[in-house]
Parts: sequence; structure tokens; C-alpha cells
Amino acid sequence: MTRDEEWLLSEKYHGERTEDFFTDCERLKTGEPLAYVIGHVPFLDTTIWLPTKPLIPRTETEYWVNEIIETKLRVHENPVKVLDLCAGSGCIGVAVLQAIPKSTVDFVERDTSHHPTIILNIRENGIVPTRARIFGGDLFEHVTDTYDYILTNPPYIDQSLGRTEPSVLEHEPHNALFADNGGMALIEKIIEHASLHLTPEGVLVIEHEPEHVDAICILGEKHGYVSEAHVDQYGILRYTILSRKPS
Repeated sequence: MTRDEEWLLSEKYHGERTEDFFTDCERLKTGEPLAYVIGHVPFLDTTIWLPTKPLIPRTETEYWVNEIIETKLRVHENPVKVLDLCAGSGCIGVAVLQAIPKSTVDFVERDTSHHPTIILNIRENGIVPTRARIFGGDLFEHVTDTYDYILTNPPYIDQSLGRTEPSVLEHEPHNALFADNGGMALIEKIIEHASLHLTPEGVLVIEHEPEHVDAICILGEKHGYVSEAHVDQYGILRYTILSRKPS
């Protein structure tokens, strides 16, 4: 039995080798990701369900979201208002809602087929639904409010680099993974327009490829931000915090 099969047996079937278990083992053999077969993944102190097969939350994302929660959101004096942009499963915003009781989160996910998944994850993690709103549209298209923090894991992979594993290419949504212009297309739009949706002391946090750091810094400077790039748990430059320049 493979490690994935052992985890599947324990996590989903509680050790019982049922007919459905063996059916799911066949799904694993086709390369379908374990997270989709089980149906959910842990993310900080939440369980994130994946019924519509959005992008599977990564541990690198979990790492930086925890860093932002612990170093920024927990010390925020007032009730904090957050935008989870390119939300997918809603894992980032749901983790914030769970960790910060006085927070409210708006979610933006262009693919409206994933909106029921976000609603499910809010409900299943015991969060009061009135603390959240969900929007569709292209990035800020339907966003009218301002936020203390905009947190985003946008599509940023440059497919030409050939780094993406075959199982990811075959099973996960390409529109949540890849972006044009070397992976920078959506990041550029986010940096350009985010200032309209941030409070005067608001902060933008973007996940990205390590190769994007210099371009993000230049764009941030152009649009009035001070940029700080940070490494993930593997020592890879993975996210940048962009704060408004002092006036």
C-alpha cells in the first residue's frame, strides 16, 4: 500500500477497507491528487473542503497566511477588514475569520462555480456567515469597499518554465495556476488597482514566484508602495508585503 493509500484509508475511511476505498485507490492510480480524493485538506486551524475542485491549498500559502495573522492581524487595534482576492476555495479568508474573531472578510473569486465551496467552508468551520461576503468578477470589478489588508494568491506560474507536476496539469484548474507575461499579468493589475481599495494604512500581500520579486518591487515603487519580500518555510522568496509609502 502506498503512503497516499494509507492516508486515504485512515483519513476518509477510518481504517475500513470498503468498496469505495478501493474505488478511490483507482482514482489515485490515475494521478488524481489525494486532496480531491479525500475531499478536504487541513489549513491552519480550519478544514478546507474541495467539492468543486478549486486550487488545492499549498503549505507555502498556509505558511505566509499564518505569518500575516500572527504578526499583523492579531496586533491590529480595530476590527480588521480583509479582502481575499482570487479566493478559490476561500482558504485564506476562512483562516483569517477563524483566527481573528473581530475580522470580516470579503472574497473575490472569478469562477462562480467555486462560490458554493467558499460558503461551505465558512459554514463547516463554524463561522457566522454575516462576517463574509462573496463576489465574482475580474479582480476588483465588483469591489467598492476599502480594506485594511488585501491578501492574494493569484495565478502566477509561468507555464513555459515547465515546473508544474503532471498531476497538477491534468487535474487542477489552469486558470488558478497560470498567468501571461511570465506569470506577472494578474499581479501587475492587482498592484496597479489595489490602492483604490486599501485604507490609508492598508497593506497588500501577494504570493508569487521568486523570480517575480524585482518586478514587484519596481511596480510597487511606481504605485506608491514600499515592498518587503519574504521567504517561505523552504527558504524560497514566496510573498511580498506592500505598504503605502509615508506621505
